[in-house]
Amino acid sequence: MTRNAPKADIDEAKLEIHKPKQWAAGVPGVAVSLLRSVEQMGTGRTVRALRMVNQQQGFDCPGCAWPEPQQADGEHRKLAEFCENGAKAVAEEATKRRVGPEFFAAHPVSDLAAKSDYWLGQQGRLTEPMVLREGASHYEPISWDGAFSLVAEKLGALSSPDEAVFYTSGRTSNEAAFLYQLLVRSFGTNNLPDCSNMCHESSGAALSEATGIGKGSVSLADVHHADLIVVVGQNPGTNHPRMLSALEEAKAGGAKIIAVNPLPEAGLMRFKNPQSPRGVVGKGTSLADEFAQVRLGGDLALFQAIGHLLLSWEDAAPGTVLDHDFIDGSSHGFEEFAKNLREIDWAAIDKATGLERRQIVRIARMICDSQRTVYCWAMGVTQHRHAVATIQEITNVALLRGMIGKPGAGLCPVRGHSNVQGDRTMGVWEKMPEDFLARLESEFGIPVPRKHGLDTVDAIRAMRAGKGKAFLGMGGNFAAASPDSELTERALSACELTVHVSTKLNRSHVVHGRTALILPTLGRTERDTQASGHQFVTVEDSMSSVHSSHGRLQPASRHLLSEVAIICRLARAVLGDEHAVPWAEFERNYDLIRDRIARVVPGCEDYNARVRQPDGFVLPHPPRDSREFQTGTGKANFTTSELEFPEVPPGRLLLQTLRSHDQYNTTIYGLSDRYRGIEDARRVVLVHAKDIAELGFTDGEIVDLVSEWEDGDRRAESFRIVAYPTARGCAAAYFPEANALVPLDSVAKKSNTPVSKAIVVRLARRD
Repeated sequence: MTRNAPKADIDEAKLEIHKPKQWAAGVPGVAVSLLRSVEQMGTGRTVRALRMVNQQQGFDCPGCAWPEPQQADGEHRKLAEFCENGAKAVAEEATKRRVGPEFFAAHPVSDLAAKSDYWLGQQGRLTEPMVLREGASHYEPISWDGAFSLVAEKLGALSSPDEAVFYTSGRTSNEAAFLYQLLVRSFGTNNLPDCSNMCHESSGAALSEATGIGKGSVSLADVHHADLIVVVGQNPGTNHPRMLSALEEAKAGGAKIIAVNPLPEAGLMRFKNPQSPRGVVGKGTSLADEFAQVRLGGDLALFQAIGHLLLSWEDAAPGTVLDHDFIDGSSHGFEEFAKNLREIDWAAIDKATGLERRQIVRIARMICDSQRTVYCWAMGVTQHRHAVATIQEITNVALLRGMIGKPGAGLCPVRGHSNVQGDRTMGVWEKMPEDFLARLESEFGIPVPRKHGLDTVDAIRAMRAGKGKAFLGMGGNFAAASPDSELTERALSACELTVHVSTKLNRSHVVHGRTALILPTLGRTERDTQASGHQFVTVEDSMSSVHSSHGRLQPASRHLLSEVAIICRLARAVLGDEHAVPWAEFERNYDLIRDRIARVVPGCEDYNARVRQPDGFVLPHPPRDSREFQTGTGKANFTTSELEFPEVPPGRLLLQTLRSHDQYNTTIYGLSDRYRGIEDARRVVLVHAKDIAELGFTDGEIVDLVSEWEDGDRRAESFRIVAYPTARGCAAAYFPEANALVPLDSVAKKSNTPVSKAIVVRLARRD
């Protein structure tokens, strides 16, 4: 471990509160990027790393999944094709800090378990495989062969393959994801929960029913050429900062932007592009033309009201509002949908949204007047009880105006982690369709199980019940990412075996089964050399573009293996050298993996050649490409939903979990949420000043957060109240600290996604 890793943990008493920012990025974004990069990597490594991020012969950013500009669309990549959080992600992975055997010898697991997620992650890169044997107090080194043999022994002792859970994070490459699901299905189970289960599963469920494909239907060029962009439940300034450049370009072309969010987010107000003079010395670009500060869970009501108004205006002036050519020729279910919305309960709409009626009318009129509209959303929409219905209501509004399958228009679920969409394309899903499984079986000549496996929530339930006895995580931080923290940690601790393929230390390594393994892997920034030479991998962005990623930096340790190598060697240990799949050949040459992907995965034909094109290639999307809808009706489906929104008892608040600007998912880069004015602390709860007063508390008071659920209360201790201009009756706190408040059984209908954006809580004074 290097000297500059933090010795002390977070001191919440150092909290500083500043006025929230009214703009995002600018010179401070550049300064922070360089400061963090040099701090972690040093000057020379910073220059080498950052000039290769998101470049055609460089590596894909290990952060978010926002796409790069495409030459085919007449666009060009900038020299610095990354954002502040992208620079932080690269710095975290390419850091010079190291966590080797001497670190584990000095720190018993009990001490590490008392540290914060921030402290654990800041210690540096893992360098060697480590094992925590049953009853031991410290992790100790183990050889790679010893580690694989131990996993094979434990998995072989299970009474059924379904007693094992195989988790996947969005940082995994397409090649690794394809092999991982192949290993799991060769072993005999479909237990393949992944991070999508906790974020955009609701999008997939909603869009599959409505349009026939669970992905977005836009390209980056569509965003650039839209007349109107509706951004719902998303904070691009923190979570997808490069999206701000796309919004700025759209504004330059005359687009208008509607922001729908319970919190005023700086990135949706004004963007100072640090790559332009206007962003450095000028005022930047004003983005949102309309900010609808909706109450948590009120989006369904808002879009039902918009749909109602569009129908009413069409009734008053037939042929002037709706796209009848699209509705009559390419859709199904319009009459039932329209009947449901001809009359609505405006009092319920008012209560659910908290918006003024005239603002809803203005927004609906903007949608009515736009000829090219893009609808974007993220986890502010997907993590509600009625998330699937909400996304389908957004889709309904788009369908009324024919806003799919036309330039400058479409649906855009903005995915989070860099290859979370690619993992699903490659087969990492507990419910893959029969045609995929049949092709996999035919291609490799192996039996493939058909019984649906466990998603994330059901995997936790199975481990809690003793039915899930082994947990293998391919990347990610399952313990910190999952809901109901105490329950999740008990479930993991009940396992016979926990295995984590990781680059850095995290909470999941100290919440362990009876036997635990940490298997350190190469990062995406690092050179991957196998028997046939230097290898590259591929990823899929949020808009279905598949491209290559070439690691260039020296690996953090000579003991690291690539994810592909780890999977291949593990497969040989578990399944035997005589298994029908040529695992050893796949490890030697990744082109051989891509040849098989081409024959199994729809849309990936001639994969090796197409990913070697400068921009890669775009996967087919029938609704976008030709207005073809592979649904049960053969058309785009209007859906009908009852109005639903969270009801909050008196004296309670509706809490959402969210990220700080200084983190990505569960990785905490630092302690500066500067856009919201929160510095040097994380245990804060943002509450409207009037709600603080009405509840009898004071700004700055330390309280416990108590969530109320039918099976009992959950408590997160010692949060400082911060007065903040959120929607009335709503509150916000950072995850993973607030994940303890999310009940495991509070899930979205149809998608089983944890409801992390609508938690009924009370503020409780400390004893």
